[in-house]
Amino acid sequence: MKRVKRLINLMPFEISRRHALLAVAAAMPMIATAQFRVEISGVGGTQMPIAIADFRDEARAGQPVAAIIRADLERSGQFRIVEAPSTTGLFESSQPVFTDWRSRGADALAGGSAARLADGRVDLRFKLWDVVKGQDLGGEAQAVSADDVRLGAHRIADTIYQKLTGERGVFATRMAYVTKAGGRYTLRIADADGEGGQVALASPDPIISPAWSPNGRELAYVSFETRKAVVWIQDLSTGKRRSVANFRGTNSAPAFSPDGQQLALSLSRDGGSQLFLMNRDGSGVKRLTQSAAIDTEPVFTPDGTKLYFVSDRGGSPQVYRMPVLGGAAERVTFAGNYNISPAISPDGRSMAFITRQGGSFRLCVMDIASGAVTQISDTADDESPSFSPNGRLLVYATRAGGRDVLVTSTLDGKIKAKLISTLADVREPTWGPFTK
Repeated sequence: MKRVKRLINLMPFEISRRHALLAVAAAMPMIATAQFRVEISGVGGTQMPIAIADFRDEARAGQPVAAIIRADLERSGQFRIVEAPSTTGLFESSQPVFTDWRSRGADALAGGSAARLADGRVDLRFKLWDVVKGQDLGGEAQAVSADDVRLGAHRIADTIYQKLTGERGVFATRMAYVTKAGGRYTLRIADADGEGGQVALASPDPIISPAWSPNGRELAYVSFETRKAVVWIQDLSTGKRRSVANFRGTNSAPAFSPDGQQLALSLSRDGGSQLFLMNRDGSGVKRLTQSAAIDTEPVFTPDGTKLYFVSDRGGSPQVYRMPVLGGAAERVTFAGNYNISPAISPDGRSMAFITRQGGSFRLCVMDIASGAVTQISDTADDESPSFSPNGRLLVYATRAGGRDVLVTSTLDGKIKAKLISTLADVREPTWGPFTK
């Protein structure tokens, strides 16, 4: 699919690539749609070998529960999956023979069951064991609706991840992304593996730059439905939306503040594209930059005190940062003459961005303190990096095999999972926050 990068202010480094996406349908019902297949590649330096046995009666649950858990853990880059025989007969009430699992090379083991309840819900239960120490690490039970079995499996993967790593898992979080199929642009909300996609917006008119609110209940985005760029905020539970920036010229690149009360964005209402700050209802508009350059793509630091953004004030697009309350901007990227699309990790220590190398656009990660840069991808058309809420993974869009696809990657680039849609080209991913 032809693409127009979400930098939409009609400057050379903006028009070169990305698609204008998505569109608007007020208060649309959420409809399940696109399906993905996942291709995982790469080998991590240190991975825990874990076996996940097929859940008893999982076929009756309508979802491959154990396979979903395995895929989640493998995509994280922290685990290597050890094959568990389908005839193992291991469930949450079992007592594993640890010597057998040690001989298979497993350090950890999980098994469970899925049972239909009289009210139509599915009772998911599992238990986790430390094979090396021969210890029961506990488990959990949850009753979920038939439509939420995938979510239940993601929650189990989160629990396993946290018990074995000490960090919170992100498998039950959500992503937003945009698809194009048959001339229709659609904003979808999906699980963190790209599955379970539901339509939030659909139309032939493009919109771009979806951005999550910190509470995960709303998305800001830019819509072209009136033949100009306008910033909207939409409530995902009701479908209700409101225009918050419809000034003369372009209104682009919205980003929520960490407290959700303000938006940073780029406006050209005064001539050139500059950074502005406004309240979430569109009031209190304040200009932040006063340059002769084009300033765009603002993103807040996790503490809300600074903004990273893209500017061509030095002659080519580079990433800069400045205090949110105003002040001098300092340049952050120096390698190469084209660096855009900053994303800041939840701990504020890393910045993902897109750099141009010859005719290729590639994803890199910078250690902010040292300035050291690691190239994550070897593809040629990357865009829109976004960190997982635990900061351990990135999602970005790229082109592979003649298709627009999403890829998740560990921060060192060693483990990648390509999410290939069976229905459409996919772009503009943004990873949602923790919601509980």
